[in-house]
Amino acid sequence: MSIVRSSRPGYVCALIFSFCFGNSLPCCAEQHSVSPAENIEIPVRPLPFTLRGFLRRPEAKGRSPAVVLLPSCGDYAKPLDEDWGARISSWGYVTLTIDGFGPRAITQCGQSVSSDPSEFALDAYRGLNFLAQKSFVDSKRIAVVGFAWGAWEALAAVERGAIEQASEHKFRAAAAFYPLCASFKGVMTIPTLILIGARDDRDAADACRKMVAGEDDMGISRQKNEGAPVRLIVYPEAYFAFDVPSLKRPTEYRGHHIEFNKTAADQSREELRKFLVSTVGSQH
Repeated sequence: MSIVRSSRPGYVCALIFSFCFGNSLPCCAEQHSVSPAENIEIPVRPLPFTLRGFLRRPEAKGRSPAVVLLPSCGDYAKPLDEDWGARISSWGYVTLTIDGFGPRAITQCGQSVSSDPSEFALDAYRGLNFLAQKSFVDSKRIAVVGFAWGAWEALAAVERGAIEQASEHKFRAAAAFYPLCASFKGVMTIPTLILIGARDDRDAADACRKMVAGEDDMGISRQKNEGAPVRLIVYPEAYFAFDVPSLKRPTEYRGHHIEFNKTAADQSREELRKFLVSTVGSQH
């Protein structure tokens, strides 16, 4: 798998963090009636560190489908759990939001890009393997959902190749919010949903269109219908981080526009919910 070592996720995600935390604004604006998150740890061997995460269980009894959530970077794991983790759990899913940055002493996205990117993609499977051992999780019905850098991790985890083949347990579905599609040929091993804004900078939406169509700068990069179905949704008026409520005020950072878009956010939530029901089912 080719890897594009772009600095774009780094400084854009850094802006999100400074805006949410530096201005004492919550990164999630909605409250959900769900049980509180449980702090968990996942020992990583032979690497000398322990992943952290936030685990939520729905009220329903029995084995539930589950979702591994991968944050954009830095300190965004907890806000992601409080927003998307709580929301998805309220739909009847077990959720596990992975923090792979704090345990690695990475506080900014730019640092992660200089590390081995494939190592971060393995965090998705570490979360999957953790959930597969739980008696309240249906190990055959687990999806992965990532955002920005986490979206790159999600796609890297399920694209055909060494990372996906190395794991005994497999994801059933994957979703990626505003990923860097230029890194991939698009041969996904499971149904995949990509959600991105048409006004996302650096032609990000166009790169996703080319990936889904099997094209690259040299022409066709894969055979038609090769791999599992990939569905791309492009929101016409949306920018990067369109689902982050605290970015309601349009923000320019290093020439890039970032802005919450309620219409796109609402539609993306419903699209993700329907996608999860159609691929991993529901508890209800």
